[in-house]
Amino acid sequence: MRGAGVTVFSGGVSLCVQVVATVVLARLLTPSDFGVVTMVSTFSLLVSNFGFNGFTEAVIQKENIDQFLVSNLFWINQGAGLLLTVGFAAAGSLLAQFYGDPRVARVAVGMSLTIVLTTLSVEHLALLKRAMLFHLASLNDIVAAAVSVVVSIILGWTGWGYWALVAGAIARPLSQLVGAWSLCRWIPSFPTRAAGTAPMVQFGLRTYGRFMANYCTWNLDNLLVGWRLGPVSLGFYKKAYDLFSLSVSQTTAPLTSVAVSALSRLQRDAAQYKRYFLGAFGVTAFLSMGLGADLFLIGRDLIGVLLGPQWAEAGRIFTYFCPGIGVMLLYYTHGWIHLSIGRADRWLRWGFVEFGVTALLFVLALPWGAVGIAVAWTLSFWILTLPSLWYAGRPIQLGIAPVIAAVWRYILASLIAGWAAWAVVARLPLPAPASGPVVAILRIVMISVGFVALYLGAVILLHRGCAPLRQVVRLLQEMVPWPRFSKSFPCVAPVSNPSEIAVPTFSGEAR
Repeated sequence: MRGAGVTVFSGGVSLCVQVVATVVLARLLTPSDFGVVTMVSTFSLLVSNFGFNGFTEAVIQKENIDQFLVSNLFWINQGAGLLLTVGFAAAGSLLAQFYGDPRVARVAVGMSLTIVLTTLSVEHLALLKRAMLFHLASLNDIVAAAVSVVVSIILGWTGWGYWALVAGAIARPLSQLVGAWSLCRWIPSFPTRAAGTAPMVQFGLRTYGRFMANYCTWNLDNLLVGWRLGPVSLGFYKKAYDLFSLSVSQTTAPLTSVAVSALSRLQRDAAQYKRYFLGAFGVTAFLSMGLGADLFLIGRDLIGVLLGPQWAEAGRIFTYFCPGIGVMLLYYTHGWIHLSIGRADRWLRWGFVEFGVTALLFVLALPWGAVGIAVAWTLSFWILTLPSLWYAGRPIQLGIAPVIAAVWRYILASLIAGWAAWAVVARLPLPAPASGPVVAILRIVMISVGFVALYLGAVILLHRGCAPLRQVVRLLQEMVPWPRFSKSFPCVAPVSNPSEIAVPTFSGEAR
């Protein structure tokens, strides 16, 4: 629970860093600058996550691991990363031809450096998470994000244009690399034959295959909008999409490591496993459904305050994303089940289903432009969530009935409170959204306060009591990480046997 608390807290700090970056860079750079970098990052992020999404989960999930297994993974990862770096830089000219923009080739060469830099820190960060030292991994992520933002802002201020974004993208994995090797002093040994290497690589490749299917789903929209509508429209769409997806990147994605680490330890106790998962699922529903409904009400004002009036089109697109935010956070919890029970093969197969359904919706919605793609996203999550959880839960006989029972009241409460808040706001003599940032902030505060009151009231009414609120309060109390931070700074335990992996520990604390 403390690990979850640290992760959520760090996610909030990272969200603030991203908001600052969005607010400042949106005023220093043009939609075209963001668009041309997005054209390249759509592909570079897929390649740079090789190993990070796959080998990380393999190290965390495996019950027993030693020095030689992790070292073999490290060298396999580095060899693949070097080849992918060279290949991506060489493919820049092909991307430039596809998009019809010569700037793409130059950006591709710069972004290729992010691939090899990312692979160098994978195993070290995975060992920190395996030891449940989430506060160290989270601190490293926050520092890396801050370094990236500072580099981008400084270069954007001095007139570097889209190169400011490229430099920031390179600075992030470089900072992560330095931090990971400093916090986890593990040194890989030379590769050797070690029992269990092949199954771990297979698990990692299946997990990365699932990531690839998911990534293709999440970035097909950028590809279609950039190809069909050009860099300016893509810039507007990308900003709306970034604020939509921040809820995943800053909450569900970081919590996956915590959930998998905890649930993996309960594989042999089905009753405890189901109870822990459904409890976490219910709390996620309570928070996410309220967040999605509130953002739907304040979305345009929020975009106007953060990005400025020149990004009004992004605000319009964002409102079509908002009905999908709450259910999106619920949808991605199905990955917790697949990974924690070691069924990356089933997760991979479901990824193909997800890609097929979402791609079909994108193609059908493309004639309506960026707004149509945003609506397709929302529909895809509402269509896929229950089937994904049913499929993930089959090996452990989870069933769909307890899943529905855990969340339906929160969904209904968000609909009731959202409709009531909208009806009240529509009748109030509030200034128009275009009246300036101060008025927009006032509208955001008034609407959000009213909605939260209505939502909590609806939750209490539907649950016939305050049990959900008391549950959240208890969880928050358990998640407070301050006792952990009172320990001394971490070091690495010495290796008495070369076959035993060196795991980061706290001074004076056995692990």
